[in-house]
Amino acid sequence: MAKPLTCDVVVVGAGMVGAASALYATREGLDVVLVDRGPVAGGTTGSGEGNLLVSDKEPGPELELALLSGRLWSTLAAEAGVAAAIEYEAKGGVVVASTPDGLTALADLAAGQRAAGVTADPVDAHALYELEPHLAPGLPGGVHYPQDAQVMPTLAAAHLIRLARTGGARLCTGSTVTGVLRTAAGAVRGVRTDGAEIHAPAVVNAAGTWGGELAALAGVELPVLPRRGFVLVTEPLPRMVRHKVYAADYVADVASDSAALQTSPVVEGTAAGPVLIGASRERVGFDREFSLPVARALAAGATRLFPFLAQVRAMRGYLGFRPYMPDHLPAIGSDARVPGLYHACGHEGAGIGLSTGTGHLIAQALAGRTPDLDLAPFRPDRFERRQEDTA
Repeated sequence: MAKPLTCDVVVVGAGMVGAASALYATREGLDVVLVDRGPVAGGTTGSGEGNLLVSDKEPGPELELALLSGRLWSTLAAEAGVAAAIEYEAKGGVVVASTPDGLTALADLAAGQRAAGVTADPVDAHALYELEPHLAPGLPGGVHYPQDAQVMPTLAAAHLIRLARTGGARLCTGSTVTGVLRTAAGAVRGVRTDGAEIHAPAVVNAAGTWGGELAALAGVELPVLPRRGFVLVTEPLPRMVRHKVYAADYVADVASDSAALQTSPVVEGTAAGPVLIGASRERVGFDREFSLPVARALAAGATRLFPFLAQVRAMRGYLGFRPYMPDHLPAIGSDARVPGLYHACGHEGAGIGLSTGTGHLIAQALAGRTPDLDLAPFRPDRFERRQEDTA
């Protein structure tokens, strides 16, 4: 086996959250090695839409993390060359109600979000069609969220890693972590890969949907499960969809605990021209079989929102696995069960948007500073503690 590498922090997972963790840790002055068994953005990140959303978050810890992350994305995008490199678009989102009752419920949600710091502007039918002229006729209104944005996820992950490497981070792709090294006292002392050992007093689990497997290598349980989702990609079009647009029931689907298939229409244009169509959710393990019924349901939902799409060709479809946690909150921060082990995974479908805040908070914790947000709601051992409390 090769001579061990040494560093301050090993980040496992070169997706969006791992990229952000490596970048912010490097900017804290830490020596970082980023490891992934595949290529950069080869897992969930490469199957995402790149959404940076506050609109689908109810008031609470996840929304606070989304607001922090949005500010950090905006700051990154203001750095020279970054916005173009990651295709950052501060285009805003529009959530559409299909009935007057739905509009009332949406307005109630928006009121709570505004109290938490979100810009959420109710729009009547006239204003709705000024925002999105090609929507289906007869919709009563919605809510406009100017803070919603989008990046191209694979480009964003690659560029954040490029920035981290400029700051001294090292990248090891094609290296599978096969063990977490521990001291006699049980603390982390690095990782073993299929080619080398990397010695460090801290390991960050940014393995996404596979975060539970990495946690198990360290001897702890983290209940991360895969939740499959499909996306359709149309042929390139003129900019006919100006915002991220979705039906109000999407918010309920995001928060649902159901393992069954759920679909709700989500439509957004991209800087390159194709329209992205989602969203589906189902817990079927790591089944990668393409589902024509799901694709049809997505297409039907999209054409209900935007009838012109019925005449547009879908070039391709793809699927990915969102890292689902039972309470819909990610695991962020140090693991009290294993000194030196940190988790940054379990963000479900929000990992792209929440990555900057997560990486920033992890870096603060690694550097021994007080994180900008209270990490208690995201404690990695919270499920084990609940079991003990009910025993």
